[in-house]
Amino acid sequence: MLRRINTALPGLIAGIVIYGLLVQFTGVWFVEDKIGYSIGLWYGIAIAIGMGINLATVIYDAVTFDGESNANKRVAAKSMLRYIVVAVLFGILGYFEIGNLFTAFLGAMGLKFSAYMQPLLNKIVNKLLGRNDASSSDENSENLNKEVTL
Repeated sequence: MLRRINTALPGLIAGIVIYGLLVQFTGVWFVEDKIGYSIGLWYGIAIAIGMGINLATVIYDAVTFDGESNANKRVAAKSMLRYIVVAVLFGILGYFEIGNLFTAFLGAMGLKFSAYMQPLLNKIVNKLLGRNDASSSDENSENLNKEVTL
């Protein structure tokens, strides 16, 4: 289902989860409140996954809309709504002190980490699966260029 929205979305989500596991297993040993650390981190990871899915659907909607002015307004409105939802979710975490707010922020940064690391992760996966790196990365970049130019 995620691949129908955007071909890069499953890889993006996998990268977010890998980032979460790396931060979880490296940082949990250095804090006293391990439960708060973990809850905050995975709360942020869930937010990052939600933002990634929302971003992909907004891009998909904008590309498939007929009227350009209407698409611009819709993209702007959905982007603002995404930021408001993220701020409210962080506010809830901070107000109720469910988990560590700093690690929630680190978890939300998993979206950035995954976006920047996706080309490297694609190369690693392609090597493990025995695929030709050049053809698959050219195909992915070609698909991305189509999405961006539309």
